[in-house]
Amino acid sequence: MKKMMLGVVALAMLSTTSAIAADLGRPNLKAAPVSYLPAEPIYNWTGFYVGGHLGGAFGGGSTFGKDARFGGGAQVGYDYQFAPNWVVGLEGQYSWLAGGEKTAQFSTFGLTRDRNGLGSVTGRLGYASGPGLLYVKGGYAYQDTKYGATSVAWPGRVAFDGNKKNGYTVGAGVEYQLTPSWSTKLEYQYYGFGATDFRAVSPNGTVTTGSFDNKEHSVMVGLNYRFR
Repeated sequence: MKKMMLGVVALAMLSTTSAIAADLGRPNLKAAPVSYLPAEPIYNWTGFYVGGHLGGAFGGGSTFGKDARFGGGAQVGYDYQFAPNWVVGLEGQYSWLAGGEKTAQFSTFGLTRDRNGLGSVTGRLGYASGPGLLYVKGGYAYQDTKYGATSVAWPGRVAFDGNKKNGYTVGAGVEYQLTPSWSTKLEYQYYGFGATDFRAVSPNGTVTTGSFDNKEHSVMVGLNYRFR
């Protein structure tokens, strides 16, 4: 009987020791916490883009008045992001302008101006913060504008010193990335084409001279597609 009891006790101790050893040898693995927060997006402005824009253009000279016109067109460009929030780029843009001739009436004749479009090739420099980009731009500007004259009291002869088609432009804007490939912008540009001088000679020899400014302002909203 004693031998039997000793055997039972020994068997129980062996089983307990084996269970403890198994627990000590088993690694304590804990599941890594699961994050359900979306990853922080990375916004990149480097690359080529094409797009379109709509808005208005407003003459700034006093001779032809404010001369507001609806406008729309297209743009193409390239941006490079560096350091790491600065963006430098080059852009070409053209805007077609609606409307017709604008007349400035004098005592014996009238001057006419028909501005059909504005173009520019500009560099731009911006600062990116998340999906937003604030930028300034400036460079070469072109205007598709024709000047003429109308006769009131006599068929006068009017000469211009040139159409002043070439000039400069400066502007500023904000652009926002909607997706990695699509962005929208709001932009202001000032166009300066200098002054145009005119000289009108009547049949009786009366000479009328003067000049007028060729200023233009535009405000446009646009949409760009960026190649990735």
